[in-house]
Amino acid sequence: MELRNLITFTHVAELGGFTKAAELLGYSQSTISFQIKQLEEELGCLLFERINHTITLTERGHELLTYAHQVRAITEEFKESLTKEEDLSGHIHIVTPDSVCDEMINSHYIDFHRKYPNISIKFTTADTLVMFDMLDHNEADIIITLDNHSYNKDYIIAKEEPLSMHFVARAGSKFAGVKGLSVQDIINEPFILTEYGQGYRRVFDKELARKSLEITPVLEIGRTDIITKTVANSDMISFLPDFVTKDWIDAGALCYLDVCDMKSEIWKQLIYHKNKWISKSLKVMIDYIKEKEFSSR
Repeated sequence: MELRNLITFTHVAELGGFTKAAELLGYSQSTISFQIKQLEEELGCLLFERINHTITLTERGHELLTYAHQVRAITEEFKESLTKEEDLSGHIHIVTPDSVCDEMINSHYIDFHRKYPNISIKFTTADTLVMFDMLDHNEADIIITLDNHSYNKDYIIAKEEPLSMHFVARAGSKFAGVKGLSVQDIINEPFILTEYGQGYRRVFDKELARKSLEITPVLEIGRTDIITKTVANSDMISFLPDFVTKDWIDAGALCYLDVCDMKSEIWKQLIYHKNKWISKSLKVMIDYIKEKEFSSR
C-alpha cells in the first residue's frame, strides 16, 4: 500500500471531495481519482459512495480513516524526531472570535515569533459553528471558542475556563455606581453589540429571550476594540467579556454596570479534533496558548 495514496484518501475524506483534495495537494482531479481507485482495488472494498457528484465514506471507509490517521501520525512523528525544537517549522491555522484574535496578535504573537521564527501562523475569525465545521474538514488546526460550554467525543478540549461578562458604559454614565440595576432599567438605552447570532452574542440574546426581552442595538460590529472605544466616548452600552474591557476599566475610561438579573455563562475553550496529528510545532503552539491566553497567565 502506497503511503501517498493513503494520505490522498485522508484529504478526500476530510475535505469531502476530490476537487478540494486536488487543490490542496497540487494534483489533478484525475490523479486523485486514480489514487483512490488504486487503494480501493488493493483493499478490495469501496471506500466512497458516489451519488450525484457527492461523495460519502462507506463503513469500510470510516474504518480505514481511523487507521490512516494513525499511519500518517507515526510517519510524521518519525520525521519530526530528527528535528531539534529550535529548528521547528510548519504552518498552523488558528480560528478564533475577533476579540481573541486581536488579543493574541497584539499581546503575544511577536513573542511567539521570536521563539519559533520558522513557524508560520494563519489567523481566521469565525462563528463557533463554522469553527467546528472547519475542524471536521481539517481546515483548521485548533480553534478557540467564546460560547456555551461545548463537549463532543470527536474533539479534545486542551484548555478551558469560564469567563466573566459585564454590561459596560463610559465612566461618566448616569448608571455608573448605581446599585441593583435590572436589565429593564437599561434595555431602552442605545446599545452597541457584536454581530447577531455569533458566539457570546447568541448566548446573550437567548438569555434575554428567556426573560421575554429583546435589545435592538444601534450598531453591530465584530471588532471589540471599536466597541470599547465607542462606548468610552459615548452614552452607548455594551455587554462584553471582562478580558476585552479590563484595560479600559483599569484606566478609568469604562465602568461595569451593577445589573443583577442577567447572568450568561460563557466559556473560553481551546479545542482540536481527536484525529488531528499533533506535530511538535502544533504542540508548542497549544502549550503557548494554554500558558498565555488562559487565566493561569
